[in-house]
Amino acid sequence: MALSLQLPAPGGDLYQYTLRGAQPARPVAGARFDRIAYSAAHVVADPRAAIDPWLQCALDWDATIAYRRHLWSLGLGVAEAMDTAQRGMGLDWPTSLELIRRSLDAARDVPGALIASGCGTDHLAPETVNSVDEVIAAYEEQMAAIEKLGGKLIVMASRALARVARGPSDYERVYDRILSQAAQPVILHWLGDMFDPALAGYWGSNDIDAAMETALGIIAAHAAKVDGIKISLLDKDKEIAMRRRLPPGVRMYTGDDFNYPELIAGDGIGPHRTHGQSDALLGIFDAIAPAASAALAELANGNLEKFHAILGPTVPLSRHIFAAPTRFYKTGVVFMAWLNGHQSHFTMVGGQQSTRSLPHLAELFRLADAANLLERPELAVRRMKTLLALHGIEN
Repeated sequence: MALSLQLPAPGGDLYQYTLRGAQPARPVAGARFDRIAYSAAHVVADPRAAIDPWLQCALDWDATIAYRRHLWSLGLGVAEAMDTAQRGMGLDWPTSLELIRRSLDAARDVPGALIASGCGTDHLAPETVNSVDEVIAAYEEQMAAIEKLGGKLIVMASRALARVARGPSDYERVYDRILSQAAQPVILHWLGDMFDPALAGYWGSNDIDAAMETALGIIAAHAAKVDGIKISLLDKDKEIAMRRRLPPGVRMYTGDDFNYPELIAGDGIGPHRTHGQSDALLGIFDAIAPAASAALAELANGNLEKFHAILGPTVPLSRHIFAAPTRFYKTGVVFMAWLNGHQSHFTMVGGQQSTRSLPHLAELFRLADAANLLERPELAVRRMKTLLALHGIEN
């Protein structure tokens, strides 16, 4: 029997929606990819914790680590304690470090598990920082803590650095210091201001091309210490231009949640194989993990059409989840995890479940169905009806 329910349209009127009934993509166990693919993983809040949710952070550790095991089972890597995990939006540094420790411990039990962890300066309040030296010291503090646990670093963009830097030379000074002492090659992180307004003008300029020159210069000076760079600018042409100019052996990790299929598939143009394609470090891979795994396996087998057939329908969903204000995309990621039964509740760190409207979530539900991403349709419908009832819509 077809599953249906009433959903609110953007104008508030209700309409009857019937699910398509299509089967989700089924990843192949043990499949190998020819791209490196990290999913920036979300965290599961503890809804029973007696805290002030706007001010304090409490996680359901079992559910949070179980989701990372789920991602590893699909062949995806975990980019830990990143913005998808609400880093800087409710997840504080002490909890982030505990998250990194627990994830690294869990990864040791999973053969081939890939994990890299966010290293930033978020234990500093940006408004209290007055010098570049303070930024360097903050990076070094987190760097030492993560490397002590055996973790690989993702050097996250710093709000504090964006605030105090006076130009490209300050960025060169900070990254020269950090990269020169890294224990192993790191992934750099360029998050556009659509994801975080506090990062406007990163690399010392509001002009993207000028900022890119500074970043490329830093990478060229420390190529042996840079595994790759993740850029999230939602501009595929800028990403392609930059990846073609990276030094040999340095990868481009796409963070473009609007154009990822095209960027991952690549165009084969460039002096080095990896510069004609992008690897991935994507928040959307959390929400579409089974489809991402199945598509990457097809790509590795040379089945480009099947790769696009699986991933193509996920793009409208991703563009909706990451719609402006883009920084609220985490709500859609966690909503998908709840619909698909990966957590028992739709509660987020910092109360962030409230950042998107009911019509937005209803459209997300519809787009998830259209992309064949509802892993347990009956459960998804039941939970969507529960959410609707909480907002006064009885089905």
